Amino acid sequence: MEREELKKLIEDAIQKFSGSLYVPVGVSNRHIHVSREDLDILYGKGYALTKMKDLKQPGEYAANETLEVKTKKGSFGKVRILGPVRGNTQVELSLSDSYGLGLSVPIRESGSIKGSEGVTLVGPKGEVTLTEGVIAAYRHIHMPKDMAEKYGFRNGDIVSVEKEGKRGLIFQDVMLRVSPKYALEMHIDVDEANAGSIRSGDLLKIIRT
Repeated sequence: MEREELKKLIEDAIQKFSGSLYVPVGVSNRHIHVSREDLDILYGKGYALTKMKDLKQPGEYAANETLEVKTKKGSFGKVRILGPVRGNTQVELSLSDSYGLGLSVPIRESGSIKGSEGVTLVGPKGEVTLTEGVIAAYRHIHMPKDMAEKYGFRNGDIVSVEKEGKRGLIFQDVMLRVSPKYALEMHIDVDEANAGSIRSGDLLKIIRT
């Protein structure tokens, strides 16, 4: 049995016998989604990203390629690109990361970059200066459509999520993203994970609001 199949069986069993709905967590470190146009500049015309490992969401992966992210106040080296390429380049940082770069980034849904901060990206073949595109990701849950229908959730619903235990806490304002293409997973950043001593793969309880 594959690891992901076994994990899903365990998650289903927990939800069946506990009477509560739990979601596995994926902790996101700083990363970059890059456009085709910008990748051509940063890595060379027609360059194709190479896969390091698959991510839980179908079709998404962590690439071997990395970039330097810099501002006048600081920089981070070897920030990983996540594939595949997107329509617009987007840099996702934690708030702690942004302070280190002298930025004040908005907390936004992925893809909502209008009016956000900019940075310079440096690759082996060139660099790109973004006028906007840097955000801290709005915490959210990816949920498959059949599961959402089973539990009465809709795309865009807002829920709370509880971390139990010694460093227990409740995340409020967690957005549900529903699609038949999704695998069940909550995404939080490193700051949020550290606040609750949370690691990728931990199960958190969904609370209806």
